[in-house]
Amino acid sequence: MIQVGIIGGAGYTAGELIRILLNHPEAEIAFVQSSSNAGNPLEEVHRDLIGESTLRFIAEPDFEKADVIFLCMGHGKSKEFIENNSIPASIRIIDLSHDYRLKAEGNDFIYGLPEINREAIRSSKRIANPGCFATGIQLAVLPLAAAGLLENEVHVTAITGSTGAGQAPSRTSHFSWRNSNVSVYKAFQHQHLGEIGQSFRQLQESFDFDINFVPVRGNHTRGIFASVYTDYKGTVEEAVKLYEDFYADHPFVFMTHENPDVKQVVNTNKAVLHIEKHGSKLLILSVTDNLLKGASGQAVQNMNLMFGLDEKAGLNLKPVSF
Repeated sequence: MIQVGIIGGAGYTAGELIRILLNHPEAEIAFVQSSSNAGNPLEEVHRDLIGESTLRFIAEPDFEKADVIFLCMGHGKSKEFIENNSIPASIRIIDLSHDYRLKAEGNDFIYGLPEINREAIRSSKRIANPGCFATGIQLAVLPLAAAGLLENEVHVTAITGSTGAGQAPSRTSHFSWRNSNVSVYKAFQHQHLGEIGQSFRQLQESFDFDINFVPVRGNHTRGIFASVYTDYKGTVEEAVKLYEDFYADHPFVFMTHENPDVKQVVNTNKAVLHIEKHGSKLLILSVTDNLLKGASGQAVQNMNLMFGLDEKAGLNLKPVSF
């Protein structure tokens, strides 16, 4: 069994990791670290785990017990943790923060989007897990980039659930503000734009167009619905064939001929895509769960690849559709 350590175990992404790993056929949790909850049972923080585990949070990580660690801390904290701790070279690292997603000198992390980096992930010891918005948007566009067909700007409007803002309460995640409400934030300057553009250029080196991204806060708890469009000269039938071929051997991306909805993917590691052609524009609708394919589920998918397991191990999850 793969021995797993979780650093920063009190938040939403850690809670989902714990839930998945408790039922993973090839892995078990060695420890869950949380300095603010040290000594407390997991179920006192993650109330959905009542009766599922007798584990307690620990104050300091026990690296000797782990084969892999997941870093579930806020942006900037992962880099600080790695710099301040002597992590054995044998331990694999999967970071769920933004800290190592962008290529830079001295950054040996592989960007953990299996749909473009599967083979590199298999041989890597350090993975930068993609952002939630970034995952859904990239999956909507990657087949076009791979075929060299991005010939103009990409336009995106995407709405996300409140869990995307993390567990710490804020004015815009407070129930009385978020409920029955919708708002735009970080228009055209969202932090995920860097990694999205990086992936587009990985597949289509000539890509040099704007990605016009308008993020929206939704009044639901979880799930991302991204509406993406760009210029496309082919037919809708050609586009569908292009997408089906690109994702043919990727087990979590599905095409649908019907207009999709978020409830088709909530609680799963799936991405569901739908394509339409309107005049010169190709419209791609993409739905994902921000906490699973957008975070913890994808992190486990990456772990599976790193250890040579079935990519779907522990991730055969049914959507919560009603």
